[in-house]
Amino acid sequence: MSPPRLSYDAFARIAPAAQQALIDMGRQADESGIDKQIVELLKLRVSQINNCAFCLQIHLNVSRRIGVPQEKLDLVATWEEAGIFTEKECAALTWAETLTQLAGRRVSDEAHEAIRRHFSEEEVTFLTVSIATINAWNRLGAAFRFAPPIQKRSAAA
Repeated sequence: MSPPRLSYDAFARIAPAAQQALIDMGRQADESGIDKQIVELLKLRVSQINNCAFCLQIHLNVSRRIGVPQEKLDLVATWEEAGIFTEKECAALTWAETLTQLAGRRVSDEAHEAIRRHFSEEEVTFLTVSIATINAWNRLGAAFRFAPPIQKRSAAA
């Protein structure tokens, strides 16, 4: 395992305004009224794509706390084949992957129409803000190798 290049706490001390801006963006999306379980699934999937252990662990912790079913946590990496995600969750995950994997591509009208079949304009806006924010956090976490916040689970589990 490679050591962190910069701790999360050091990042917060060095760039407090940047940290707060990202926290504020994330909070606005989180408080928009969109199903928090869907938002967490998006954050997990994007963090998997971007190889950010820090964000992946944070959002696994949050997902467990808010009751995302373990089966969905186990299979979000292969959500298209899993057969356990709702149409709405699949639309959101497709949107998240589309916006995360932009290199050399554009966001098609078809992709936007697909997400709009399940979410209002306001919801799509906040989903997009949430996806943009987690992508920004992923790039910081991956660049600096922030150490993931591992939570101890009870032996009874």
